[in-house]
Parts: sequence; C-alpha cells; structure tokens
Amino acid sequence: MDHSLALPLLIGLIALALAFDFLNGLHDAANAIATVVATRLLSPVFAVLFAAAGNFAAYFFVGLHVAETVGKGIIQVDAVTPAVVFGALVGAMFWNVLTWIKGIPSSSSHALIGGLLGAGMMHGGFGVVESSGTIKTIAAIFVSPLLGFGIAMALMLVTSWLFKGTSPRQSNSIFKSLHLLSSAAYSISHGGNDAQKTMGIIAVLLYSTGYMPEGFHVPHWVVLSCYLAIALGTMSGGWKIIKTMGSKLTKLNHHSGFCASTAGSIVVFGASALGIPVSTTHAITGSVVGTGAARRASAVRWSVASRVIVAWFITIPASAIVGALFYLLTRAF
Repeated sequence: MDHSLALPLLIGLIALALAFDFLNGLHDAANAIATVVATRLLSPVFAVLFAAAGNFAAYFFVGLHVAETVGKGIIQVDAVTPAVVFGALVGAMFWNVLTWIKGIPSSSSHALIGGLLGAGMMHGGFGVVESSGTIKTIAAIFVSPLLGFGIAMALMLVTSWLFKGTSPRQSNSIFKSLHLLSSAAYSISHGGNDAQKTMGIIAVLLYSTGYMPEGFHVPHWVVLSCYLAIALGTMSGGWKIIKTMGSKLTKLNHHSGFCASTAGSIVVFGASALGIPVSTTHAITGSVVGTGAARRASAVRWSVASRVIVAWFITIPASAIVGALFYLLTRAF
C-alpha cells in the first residue's frame, strides 16, 4: 500500500474512532453515575467529573485483553479494511445517537461489535467471522445482566442481614461511604472495558494498512488517547439515560446503590480479565433490577425494564445492518 495516499484516510478514521469513543462515554455516563445521582450522593456535575476520572484511571489498573479480542477476535484481521472500519464505526454511532435521543440505555459495545460484523461480512462473507470472540461476546448479552442481577440480589440480602442490628442512621452513613467507593470501582471497570473496544479498532486499522509491520499490538499512544476520549465523553454527561437508569427502573438508596455498583463492577472487571467486550450497560441494568427484586418483585418497573431488554436484543442486528449499508456506500466511491 502507498502510505502517502493512505495517511489522510488513516488519520480521518482514527479521528472517527475517537469520536465514537467520546460518544461511548457520553452515552454510557449513566452506567457509572446513575446510582450516585439518583440517591443525591453527588450532584450531576460532580458525578460526571468523578466518573470521568474513574474512566481514565482504568489506564493504570486494567490490561488490554478486551482490545485484543475486538482487534483480532471478531473479524479476521486480514479482512479488515478502511471501508470495513468506517462502516463499523458509523453503524455503531448511528445506533448510539438514536438510543441516546430516546433515552434508552443500549450497549455501545454491542453497537460497535454489530457494526464490525455487518461491515466485515459485507466485505468478505460469513467466513471472515472469528467464532470464538463473537460467540463469547454474544453470550455475554445474556450472562452479564443475569450475573449482575444475582450478585446484586445476594449482596442486598447478605448486607441486610449483617446490618440488621444497626440503627438506620448509622447504616445509612456506612453505606453512603461504601456507595461512593463502589461507584468509583464501577467507573474504573467501565473505562477499562469500553475504551478498549476502540483501541482494538484503531490497532487493527493500523495493522491492516501496513503501519504495524512488527505484528498486531496496541500502541501506547492509542491506549492513552482512547482513555482520554471516553473520559471527556463521560464529562459531557448523558442525562436522559441517567434518568432511566437512576429512577425509572427502581427506587434506589445508598444501600441498594452500593450493591448495584459493586455487582456491576465485579461482572465488568471479570469480563475484562477474560478479554470479553461485555456491555457495561447490561451489567449495571441487571444489577439495579436485582436490588429492586431483592426487596420485592413489585419494586421493579418491569415495563421499563422490558423496553431496555428489547433494545439489547436488536442492537447488534440493527447496527450490523447500518454498518453493512455504510460499507456499501464506500464502494460507490
């Protein structure tokens, strides 16, 4: 490939990828801060700054297993072209903007995976799909919210038993501090998993265009720029989705907020360690619903929860279709 011709295109696609990362932070700000905003532990302004700091702090704590899965575990590396990357990013961004406008906490992660699958298959057929990474990513759609639900419910029951002899005032003070710590942990886990998806896209783009002759890896500057982009996006907030997550699904207090954030961070940190590009939206939504169900089934607004779940199931196919269409659009030029 003539690098002198490819460089402007490469720079434009990297900028587009970082724009997606920014939008990811904007769209998913609710994941990390909905509980602290709903319980008024932090004001919305301080909450987004707090979450943004956590997103960037993931740079120091989380490995790059997820970036490697997205970069070479969804679509065969040799099948990735600039047109495929363009289609994947635009498909994902389209779905993110649509669900953001509607206030639906869908998955930015799965929108990107869907866009990559749609554009990749349109380019090289079904044979370019890497089954191992794709299967574990799709399985996480079902497993992560169920794990979050179960862990959050268990934490609610165990902590309620442990603090049954404590005065309401004292226990509220304790859970207030624990809630803040658990929210920080979730912000770190969110940045550590979500920013890496964009890292994987940029890394495979560099590899496929001949700018990585030493073999596939994730350059340090890509890691830093992606963490910065998602942190800036989180600082911009996503207020409609925060409202859905923090108040429409179930009523939260510091006790349930701590249990939800803790359960969500356990799920996401575990997925990151296994290299699974899990949906942080699915993890925290399942956890929030689990805290409500631990009190009583009627504490959960199941009509809202069902609308969110429908969005989960259609995210990958919807963004895949858009990704495929935008890939075809590039073929016209």
